[in-house]
Amino acid sequence: MGFHTYPIERAAALDDPSRYRFCSREELLELLDPDSATVVADLGSGTGFYAADVAPFVDRLYAVDVQREMHELHREKGVPAAVEPVTADVAALPFADAELDGAFSVMTHHEYADDAAFAELARVCRPGARVVTVDWSADGSGTDGPPLDERFDAATAVEQLERAGFTTEIVRERPETFAVVARR
Repeated sequence: MGFHTYPIERAAALDDPSRYRFCSREELLELLDPDSATVVADLGSGTGFYAADVAPFVDRLYAVDVQREMHELHREKGVPAAVEPVTADVAALPFADAELDGAFSVMTHHEYADDAAFAELARVCRPGARVVTVDWSADGSGTDGPPLDERFDAATAVEQLERAGFTTEIVRERPETFAVVARR
């Protein structure tokens, strides 16, 4: 993904249940609001931690990660039937125009956040598609997650999405993270 990638040697940390203190399965599902016919992409899926949570609620989930090694670790754990690992950069998604009903990223927005990625996301999302972004906030303390200088604040994330044609529906700012829901 654009700016950096998560270190493979630390991938085991991506499966740590303590991650739910920043975004729970229930919050993610509430924000994404999928149904059994939904086709979504998990942007920066890593080892599939959140993909496994969303998969039972959708028809198809593309687990997108730029690192093939992350998919190998995901396969070792077991990939749910609804999940298809896809090795790609968010700026070059291998999907048809308007193929996705939604997309989400949890703690990975800062890894791909540039205009090319958002333009590509707009291309592959159908009108009405919901895009959920939960990420580390530049307004946080920096004790968890990436360094503060690699983060964005909620207002910047909203601006990035809106510049690509998305309309913001929800913005939640928390001590260390933010959550944004936008529609295509």
